[in-house]
Amino acid sequence: MPIRILHWLRAVLILGLIACGWYMTGRAEDDPTAGILYPNHKQFGILVWLLALVHLTLRWRYHAVLLHAPEALKPWEKWLSHAIHRLIIALTLLTPLLGYAMSSSIIGGDSVPFFFLSHVPELLPKNDAAFAVFQALHKYCAYLLLACVVLHIAGIMKHRLQDKGGETDVLPRML
Repeated sequence: MPIRILHWLRAVLILGLIACGWYMTGRAEDDPTAGILYPNHKQFGILVWLLALVHLTLRWRYHAVLLHAPEALKPWEKWLSHAIHRLIIALTLLTPLLGYAMSSSIIGGDSVPFFFLSHVPELLPKNDAAFAVFQALHKYCAYLLLACVVLHIAGIMKHRLQDKGGETDVLPRML
């Protein structure tokens, strides 16, 4: 099913973007790797946003198949699973948008590239105060997204290892 490929592609991209963001913001401004990392971080962030839209479309189309949690899960596990999934989807939409807003609003900043396009149109006015707000929100959303991914993986491992697989093992659904 294409949703599996999309899931793993998004997982790799999101973790890569978080690692890249963490690394590049810890470097000096004149670091030569910044010229490579920042534009790639921006364009892969846009790709994650687009893939999140595709994911939402597939999720809407195949609603009955995708949202069916195993019956053996406890009610709180079902609730937490759905909440984490919804947060991950929301944050994969919101975090790149905040990154775009941050890049678009900085005075004297570089444009936002996207692979075959020289740049994505900038829709926001240049404003350093807005930039600071978008920068903080982008950072906190990325950390929240990472926390959700960690909880997602912890839930998978709990059902796989502690529950000894069986009816609550959700990992085979995505492999």
